[in-house]
Amino acid sequence: MVLLNIPLKRKRFSEFGFGFFALLVLVIVFLFTDSSSKNYFLRPVFDGLKGFRNGYCCQFPPSPIPELSPSIDKNQPREAVFEMGYEGNENGRVVGETNEFNVPQCDKIFRDNGLAKAPTSAQLRNVFGVEGPMYENPEILGSNANGTVTEMTQLGNMSQDIKNVSLTTKPDHSAKDENTQPRAGNGTEKAKSPSHEKIDEKMLVSGYDTECDYFDGRWVRDDTKPYYPPGSCPFVDNSFNCHRNGRPDKGYLKWRWQPHGCDLPSFNANDFLERLRGKSLAFVGDSLNRNMWESLVCILRHSIKNKSSVYEISRRTDYKKQGFYSIRFEEYNCSFDFMFSPFLVQVSMFRGSNGTLETLRLDKMDRAKNYAHADIIVFNTGHWWTHEKTTKGENYYREGDHVYPWLEADEAYRKALTTWARWIDKHINPKRTLIFFRGYSETHFRGGQWNSGGKCHREIEPIFKESYLKDYPTKMKALEDVLRQMRTPAIFLNVTRLTEYRKDGHPSIYRKRLATGKQREPAEQLQDCSHWCLPGIPDAWNALLYAYLLKHLKRR
Repeated sequence: MVLLNIPLKRKRFSEFGFGFFALLVLVIVFLFTDSSSKNYFLRPVFDGLKGFRNGYCCQFPPSPIPELSPSIDKNQPREAVFEMGYEGNENGRVVGETNEFNVPQCDKIFRDNGLAKAPTSAQLRNVFGVEGPMYENPEILGSNANGTVTEMTQLGNMSQDIKNVSLTTKPDHSAKDENTQPRAGNGTEKAKSPSHEKIDEKMLVSGYDTECDYFDGRWVRDDTKPYYPPGSCPFVDNSFNCHRNGRPDKGYLKWRWQPHGCDLPSFNANDFLERLRGKSLAFVGDSLNRNMWESLVCILRHSIKNKSSVYEISRRTDYKKQGFYSIRFEEYNCSFDFMFSPFLVQVSMFRGSNGTLETLRLDKMDRAKNYAHADIIVFNTGHWWTHEKTTKGENYYREGDHVYPWLEADEAYRKALTTWARWIDKHINPKRTLIFFRGYSETHFRGGQWNSGGKCHREIEPIFKESYLKDYPTKMKALEDVLRQMRTPAIFLNVTRLTEYRKDGHPSIYRKRLATGKQREPAEQLQDCSHWCLPGIPDAWNALLYAYLLKHLKRR
């Protein structure tokens, strides 16, 4: 039996050796022949192997595919498409390029070339050492003002700095990467992702365009507005409640912001709340951010059947006092908070040789620990920088123990924003927290300022001619410069031009209830042409906020 086994082993070895030799010859012939004579089926295999060696999940057909290999213009703000997978460290900072592409797209390319299904991300990591996506199953993606995920958050005014920068193509809804594509929908479909629901984006977002400049547009009449009936929301400050205070006209409520060239997604309050389930959203800033906070809470509350399940946790009803407020939506286990911090940096007393001074610490954040826990934070500052003490700038601005005898307000504003940006970069993890910064809200005082007889009473229509608008504020240019230098992704809600059209939306004399004609005269001398009636213009800000959440915040 042993002798009989020997010839059989030799025969098997000979067949194997012949097969190996033939395969080796075929490979040598293939490599040394002209590419045009190579077999069309084999070429993708070798190109694909080359791609694996270079760290890509697929590298064919040979011509570039826009979704998979965007070119980055080094002369433009440095941006990276999310599919290129810039890896974040524990602080969410960029540490290297991972070259991880959209696996479903690779599947399609493999199928088109007659090959088996593309390997998964895990297989690529195990076999070829390719790093995975930036964040595993990310809930929040960083973006710039166009909604593009950025390498180092180089962002600015969409209408000026990066309007023509386009590093991504429009979404391919036929093949989406579960880890990278934002979703929108009506909240009725179940999730494929282990932690989020997959939503049919087409059912909720009509004409959705990721390259659209949402802030370049106009106001159009819309009789379906407002989002909630005037006077129906208990969370509106008396000074914003123009309906309760007797404003007779209602035309200012019947307008909708319409971007040029695209449509904003319809605001779906239930979907918004589903995305915030188990989370917290904080507004940090001045009374204009309180304006926005109250607007959002009222829009969302209107969709809740059990209104008693929505309440301020300390049961306070006056939100004008300094401090921290939190309105809870019990059914969704989420909260919407407001932290009054008009400068974002700290107002403090300083004892010097000339006595005790109130100063603004440009190098120190204001009570940041009160909101650092939030999942989404909307910052703003600007309104208080137009007041007399800040514009005058004498013995007011301070860094460390140094009080500036004089400092120009725009320079102080830039320094304060730089302090904010450094704090964000140091303490905020973009894997967990999504950052927004809302731009300056324009005022419409005629004949003076808020404390010198300025008026906006009897304004009942928006401005329609762009030539009547003012120049873009220098402080917003400073904000854009600071945002470009940040490492942490932040989304700029540039509402400045949007608000400048709306001279008709302020409380004016209806900042309080006027019981008699005698009360009207002093009210006309001190009008509010800075804040906004609710319902009103801040509802549009929240519609813009929702549009970006559709891109960057998935549902559970």
